[in-house]
Amino acid sequence: MFIKNKVLRFTAFIILVLLIIYLSSKVNFVFQPLLALLQVVAIPLMLAVFFYYLIRPLVRYMAKYRINRTVSILFIYLLFALALVWFSASQWPRLQEQLISFLNNIPNLFNALGEAISELEQSGFLSSLFPAGDSPLSSVTDYLNQGLVFLTNSVGGVVSFVSNFTVVLFTFPILLFFMLKQEGKLGQRIVSATPTRFQDDTRASITEIDQVLSGFIIGRVLINLALGVLMYLGFILIDLPYAFLLTAVAVIANFVPFIGAILSAIPIVIVGLTQSPSTAIGSLVIILVAQQIQDNLVAPYVFGKSLDIHPLTTIILVLAAGDIGGIIGMIVVIPLYMIVKIIAIRVFNLFFKEKWMQL
Repeated sequence: MFIKNKVLRFTAFIILVLLIIYLSSKVNFVFQPLLALLQVVAIPLMLAVFFYYLIRPLVRYMAKYRINRTVSILFIYLLFALALVWFSASQWPRLQEQLISFLNNIPNLFNALGEAISELEQSGFLSSLFPAGDSPLSSVTDYLNQGLVFLTNSVGGVVSFVSNFTVVLFTFPILLFFMLKQEGKLGQRIVSATPTRFQDDTRASITEIDQVLSGFIIGRVLINLALGVLMYLGFILIDLPYAFLLTAVAVIANFVPFIGAILSAIPIVIVGLTQSPSTAIGSLVIILVAQQIQDNLVAPYVFGKSLDIHPLTTIILVLAAGDIGGIIGMIVVIPLYMIVKIIAIRVFNLFFKEKWMQL
């Protein structure tokens, strides 16, 4: 017998969903192999999607000149291999030298940092920033220790996630090749699998998701490169040690929205403070100016209105994703949010909007 009352029917649906979730939790061992497989392929798949949207415009451009798609992809792979060889020969030794020097110099950096903080404490500058009775040096040390613990845990999670380097190295290019080779076929299969009356909406949703992801990934790469150029020029101007290394870290960290900019600023300011308070202030000013140029000039030009997400929503999503999935969660949460938002709006317009307006 069907339930005719809408409230009772909706209640029964919710109870059924909760019952399915409860029963699934009791047989979670059934899903363990699937979760293990997901952990293995997650990083290669993320890298493949990332580079798919970066390389696809080149493949499409070459296709205009009737160049075979397979030949185009292999040619682009060759260019990337040559670029990697060039980076390994010309830039990596410089970056590696700065990294080794920085790691070996960490004890000296912290000693210099302690001396700089002591000088500021004696001058009375820090007394206004901390409660009475608290030692600014101990407070700053506590903050740094907490930050280092967070960074260690996050990096440890990333290292454990990509520990199977061989799988990533060999799986990612293969996935990327077939994604570029069979561009659009997955979307066509999804459309074909949906009922006929929903195929137009499904096709429109897939097209919108594809455009949003393409704009987000390409835009993020462009604004991060612009941020790196601005920061590097500024660091060279104030003669900041390890300028190339710190800029590279900042560019990579900036792929994590909101949190990445804060985390990357900490070692930059610390290195600046070991030189002099003015260098620390100068480095902080450069970071803030570069971020403002990125947020107010570069990002609006690159993204336009495609990234329609309120800053508060971004902060909440990133913090929640960081608590659940660490740095990996922080990186993927915004694209996932945009995908879910597009699907939710389309489902609402199809099934619930008319009934909602009649309430």
